[in-house]
Order: sequence, then structure tokens, then C-alpha cells
Amino acid sequence: MRIWSLHPRYLDRQGLLAGWREGLLAQAVLNGQTKGYTNHPQLIRFRESVDPRGAIGTYLSYIAEEATARRYKFDATKILLRAEPDIRLTVNEGQLDYERRHLLAKVQTRHPDDAERIASLMVPADPHPLFTVVPGDIESWERFTTR
Repeated sequence: MRIWSLHPRYLDRQGLLAGWREGLLAQAVLNGQTKGYTNHPQLIRFRESVDPRGAIGTYLSYIAEEATARRYKFDATKILLRAEPDIRLTVNEGQLDYERRHLLAKVQTRHPDDAERIASLMVPADPHPLFTVVPGDIESWERFTTR
């Protein structure tokens, strides 16, 4: 499961679809609707928020908004709850940079002809609108991949 801290506009088609699908899975976990993935480290920051279920709903809302802008048809009625408009989660700048590099490696594999253009858009990388960037390293819950 990857709940990207990056702004959804950076996600390629596969990333956006996976982000939606995995966000819906996270929503199911946080709403007690599934027994799988309940201890997934990506969910820590949502569980630590004042409104975990609303935060994941808000996260999904921005994914759905980006999908609509690209003329994809994501079923936003699957979003169960949205948080108050002023809710924010934090992401360390080291985590955001790690995710930027991680996404670029994926895009390089999937769309090598488009990787340079996408990389140029991500300097510096903006966070998902739910997140506020704070100083710090890669989050302690991150599971590293080797690429």
C-alpha cells in the first residue's frame, strides 16, 4: 500500500489508479470494514490525526478531483466521510523527497519517454493538499525499497 504524500498531479495514470484503490483500502481499514492491512505503517499518520476516517476521506477527495480533471471516472460516492476543511496532516520534507525519488523511479520504468518531463514538474515537489511539510527526515514508518 502506498498513500502518497505527493500532490496527485504528479502521479501517472497507474499511480493515480493505484492511489485511489489503495486509498479506498485504507478507508476500509480505518472504518473497521476489513481485517487485512490493519497494521500497515502507512496508516499511522491517519490514525494519529484527530479524525482518521475524515482525513482518509479528504485524501481520497483530492485523488478523485485530480482524476476528474484528467477525465477519468472515479466513483466519489465511495468516499464515506470528509474531514473538516482545515484538517491537515504533516509530512517530513525528507519523506516527501523520498517519495519524489520513488515515484520518479517507477515512472522511469513505466514511461521512460515521459520521465524527464515529470521530473521537471517535481522540483520542488508539492505535497498532497492534505499535508503540510515540516522539517525532518524520512518518516520512521517508511519501508524502504531499493531502486
